[in-house]
Amino acid sequence: MLLHFHGWMRQGTLIVKHGRISGATRRRGVLLLAPNGRGKTWDFWSDQTDDVAFAAAVIEDAAKRYPIDRSRIYVSGYSYGSAMAWRYACENGDGVAALIAVSGTLRQSETCPQAPAAVRHVHGTSDRVMDFPFGPDGQTTWPVKLWRDRMGCAGPGTEAGQWSITRHDTFRRTTWACAEGDVTLDVHPRGHFIPRGWIARQLDELLGRAASYP
Repeated sequence: MLLHFHGWMRQGTLIVKHGRISGATRRRGVLLLAPNGRGKTWDFWSDQTDDVAFAAAVIEDAAKRYPIDRSRIYVSGYSYGSAMAWRYACENGDGVAALIAVSGTLRQSETCPQAPAAVRHVHGTSDRVMDFPFGPDGQTTWPVKLWRDRMGCAGPGTEAGQWSITRHDTFRRTTWACAEGDVTLDVHPRGHFIPRGWIARQLDELLGRAASYP
């Protein structure tokens, strides 16, 4: 099951028709939940938010209707929705198999009481909507510093080199095998968007499937 938080001023109706999101889940037998945020946005700015409890209730309501595999609950989002997915994993991540986040983070100084089993984040260095959070001296692994600290990741990570899904986007991947899970960061040089096939590829890897596109 994938719970996906929509971007600012969007609704779940867009998500269930979005080829890069619902197209990926349908082909892989993954149930997609696409809740609507109040006022077409999400309150992720602090832990004083009702949206985490709301999203948890959405999952429980779906579990009454569908045979959800509790060991394969994934939480995703894009832009503001990505920051909300981070907030959900931060506050209620113990039951989350993976956070799959696109172009949106929390402040890297946040302290999270919980964490997912795995983190997968993608971000463009030219993003000017949810700015790429460069670290000291332009460090490009800073977007996942919060999770590296929270999950006990040691060292600079393993550079996996450049890879691509389509001819449109090339990523540079860094991975960390941490004390409390795994962290994966994909960085590309472009701006604010959902890369073609990226969510699908994360699901393939997490589900142990042969990688395919779309």
